[in-house]
Amino acid sequence: MVFRKLMAAFGAGVEVDTVLQNSQVRPGEMLRGQVNFRGGGSDYKVEGIFIDFTAVVEVESGDNEYKTTYSFLRQQITGPFHLAAGAPQSAPFEIQVPWETPISAIGGYPLRGMQLGVSTELALAGALDKGDLDPLFVNPLPAQDHLLGALDNMGFRFKKADLERGTLHGSHMPFFQEIEYYAGGEYHRHFNELELTFIAGPQAMDVILEADKRGSFGSSHDTYSRFTVRYTDHPGQVEQSLRAGLQSMAHKRGWF
Repeated sequence: MVFRKLMAAFGAGVEVDTVLQNSQVRPGEMLRGQVNFRGGGSDYKVEGIFIDFTAVVEVESGDNEYKTTYSFLRQQITGPFHLAAGAPQSAPFEIQVPWETPISAIGGYPLRGMQLGVSTELALAGALDKGDLDPLFVNPLPAQDHLLGALDNMGFRFKKADLERGTLHGSHMPFFQEIEYYAGGEYHRHFNELELTFIAGPQAMDVILEADKRGSFGSSHDTYSRFTVRYTDHPGQVEQSLRAGLQSMAHKRGWF
């Protein structure tokens, strides 16, 4: 264990170590772990311990772009308690990963461009102190895996992924994920790039596709398609829905 000393500004010297049992999770699954902590040189009343899910999001402001950290879930795991000087304690926790949590790993490997994490906050002496960020790797749901696999089979090549500030229709998140691909296969003749966004729920997910003929998203040539995939759909049905979405965009622009 590696304890991190918190609340130095308040003279508490409380040491905290958060251990995640399963840093590799999927949306809807339970993230389990334990917060281990040790009192400082005096007795203190801890007002609560909180777990914070965070993500690095890209923000556009006029002609400028910058990145900032957003919290998309904050859950209290303990109420008030007495922490004796030098005494060790621990608090286990179990938190459901939100269904709309963006993908940050595929096949257990980090997804380039994504930064998700979990931090521990300790409420003490009327203030909050946040510990270091523990990386969180969110793997695709099976239906998302099927769709990403279908894109690979169709010749699309992964470019990058990022999070954009904004709330899409049907979403409850303050940002959305864009997974970008270079067009491949038969579609390479008709557009250069494809952006993919998931809005997942407990039973199904919406898939948003955005294709650009010239490779410059945001132009008048951008074309969109949105469809629903149910988690009971088999891989063939998922691929069929994807192809129908791509065909829908093609027909809107007269590419085929």
